[in-house]
Amino acid sequence: MNVWSFDFPWVFLALPPLLYCLYRCKVIVHPRYFPHLSLFGNVGRWQNLEWVLKILAVILMVGGLATPVSVDYSDPRNRNGIDIVLSIDGSGSMNASGFGNDENGRKSRFEIVQKIAGDFVMKRIEDNVGVVMFGDFAFIASPVTYEKEIIVEMIGYLSQGMAGQNTAIGEGIAMSVHALRDSKARSKVIILLTDGEHNSGSISPKEAIRQVRKEGIKLYTIGIGKPGEFDNALLKKLADEGGGRFFAATNEAELKAVYAQIDTLEKSSIKSEQHTFFEHYYQWFTAGALLIVIWLMWRRRIAL
Repeated sequence: MNVWSFDFPWVFLALPPLLYCLYRCKVIVHPRYFPHLSLFGNVGRWQNLEWVLKILAVILMVGGLATPVSVDYSDPRNRNGIDIVLSIDGSGSMNASGFGNDENGRKSRFEIVQKIAGDFVMKRIEDNVGVVMFGDFAFIASPVTYEKEIIVEMIGYLSQGMAGQNTAIGEGIAMSVHALRDSKARSKVIILLTDGEHNSGSISPKEAIRQVRKEGIKLYTIGIGKPGEFDNALLKKLADEGGGRFFAATNEAELKAVYAQIDTLEKSSIKSEQHTFFEHYYQWFTAGALLIVIWLMWRRRIAL
């Protein structure tokens, strides 16, 4: 993923007065008289083209001074993030509607979670993200990877019931730990979301949380739905023992706020400028402006 920016964006403040001056400050042209003006073609068309090229040259020169840069975050040298696994409940209860706002009232809980989780993934610019889905059992829907677009696409392919109709929270946590087992990241995080109670699977939440602590992983838990639908006490205990936090969301807006809060809590350490590998493009802006100026000077000399 390439992120574009300017080292000195404040230089663009000079653009409006320069363009105004270009419009108001007329060039004094000494009159010359020719008997056959028709031989010189359409003078008005040339003047319009000259005006456009002058504007373009000014914009390119100011853009070059602002120093455009591109940072390729797919380059491992520019990443200093964490590894995150989204563990998503796909049990039968996730098919219930009424969790969204007025526009999304007919969508199921699972569909709304897919959209919000996808938005969360795209915000984690420096991080690797994976997805685990659980029901009666758990499976890795997407391994931990930097390819955010692929992860979001994979989340969209998931459907409620793919892992069964029950809720194996222990399986969901344990499979998430497995997804992070080969991680070399300085920080590893699991964000588990469910709307039910643990009622299936061969791995208990107690056993799963031991694996979390052994691997040095931080666990966040999210319970969604009406109060009493999910095991509030269990989710809070798991988060406390996993070094994370427990959140509850009764509707779509609250769930968005939860993911936004986790996004704030789990910020990757920002590299200082001298340790970030930039690619500069000011030379192309400057070269473009120079070519236009040279051509305008040559064209004016021909006209004279």
